[in-house]
Amino acid sequence: MDALNIPKVINIFLSLVLSPIVGMVLAGILIFLLRKYWSGTRKRSRIHMTPAEREKKDGKKKPPFWTRIALIVSAIGVSYSHGANDGQKGIGLIMLVLIGVAPAGFVVNMNASGYDITRTRDAVDHLAQYYQQNSQSLQTIIAPAAATPPVATTAPVEEFHCSNERALEAVAHAQGMLTNLTSYAQLTPEKRSQLRRLLLCISDTADKVAKLPQTSAQNQKFLGDLRHDLLGTVEYAPVWIIIAVALALSAGTMVGWRRVATTIGEKIGKKGMTYAQGMAAQVTAAASIGIASYTGMPVSTTHILSSSVAGTMLVDGGGLQTKTIRSIAMAWVLTLPVSILLSASLYWISLQII
Repeated sequence: MDALNIPKVINIFLSLVLSPIVGMVLAGILIFLLRKYWSGTRKRSRIHMTPAEREKKDGKKKPPFWTRIALIVSAIGVSYSHGANDGQKGIGLIMLVLIGVAPAGFVVNMNASGYDITRTRDAVDHLAQYYQQNSQSLQTIIAPAAATPPVATTAPVEEFHCSNERALEAVAHAQGMLTNLTSYAQLTPEKRSQLRRLLLCISDTADKVAKLPQTSAQNQKFLGDLRHDLLGTVEYAPVWIIIAVALALSAGTMVGWRRVATTIGEKIGKKGMTYAQGMAAQVTAAASIGIASYTGMPVSTTHILSSSVAGTMLVDGGGLQTKTIRSIAMAWVLTLPVSILLSASLYWISLQII
């Protein structure tokens, strides 16, 4: 358990578990408001028809013009948000694999310029000054001990297990490793890995300091800028990886879209979806996934979209197909533990073979 960043693990689990519930509630509220305030006239009531109902009544299957525009725009929003969120996960996974397989070339950005490294070093120096100037108010997070002298870059690499209480030591270690450094090629692979751990640890502590009640809004922005410079050469992805993930997502969606669309559109509710339900579900999914992408939280597009559809069906009186809901719920419950056990087993087997 010491190998896990428990707060981050908890945040990820909460985002995966709570996001479908949020989607269901928000979509339900949106369809409730449309029913209450956008159904008073015959023209407005068309938005609450299914394509089959409109064809029977008006001889047309397609939605009214402005409803069609809203459906197209919200669908674009879902696609964009889905690509951004899954793109982050895909890029992160590939980078994790590359860092594990070839850490010497990917644990830090080997193409970082001297200016980029200087920004990182300046961020570490400014953070050290901030801690010293605010040492009294930060005693709840950072141990009130003087920082050790910077460690020279020629010193042997020692395993440094960072924690909030050792934040000043971590800053001193990082300062020593970054002194007079113009290229990461000057560091051995072991030192690059050590520097990455130090910078991530320092950034994590700075984030906790920024969230303290006594930290002013100005200092929160200051610490946020420092964190951005700290991780500029650590949290990165080469352009070729970004392009490869985008192409993989596009190809996968082109091949497998029909089954997902059929399940969400036809097998969740007991009756066909109305135009308003489709729009409410898509707007909710686009907004929820977009916010998750902006905050860096991983969520499932299909989980949010299907729960949003379920929310509109519950509020609109359509009812749910129990078999489909049970299958989706089982997938939600089993995916995380099965993935953890499977990956742990495969990794253990690979260690025995090697």
